Amino acid sequence: MAQNAAIIETLNDLILINNDRIAGYEKAYEETDASDTDLRSLYNSLANHSRDNVLELSGEVTALGGQPATGTMVSGKLYRVWMDVRAAFSSDGRKTSLENSEFGEDAAQKAYDSALESDELTPELRALITRQKATLKTGHDTIKRLRDSEKAYH
Repeated sequence: MAQNAAIIETLNDLILINNDRIAGYEKAYEETDASDTDLRSLYNSLANHSRDNVLELSGEVTALGGQPATGTMVSGKLYRVWMDVRAAFSSDGRKTSLENSEFGEDAAQKAYDSALESDELTPELRALITRQKATLKTGHDTIKRLRDSEKAYH
């Protein structure tokens, strides 16, 4: 059972980072100018990816006899406050939004890297986490590419 507890903790950490991601992209969506339809669509899509991840991870936690985590991480809440402060002093909302999003994407990648370091994961869970990480990496790379093009534009 101790092994299950460690696995459940690892999976719950991933649930929390995905919840942070959902909250962050919902906030970014709301704060992005309506004329930036590409960004609004991207943010909505990225939040939906994390919703799917949470459903999968929650199912695994339940199957292991655990209680899926709810809410967000404290660091995620601090990150969103930092985004608010930074956005308030920024003259380029699109560029700032992309920079903040990349910061969040980097945090998600680190959380998944950390989870994959666990020796307790079954091959099936390792495959699930690897697949989710690859999906998140695609979002990260899209954000980074858009951010880089904004930097070149300005």
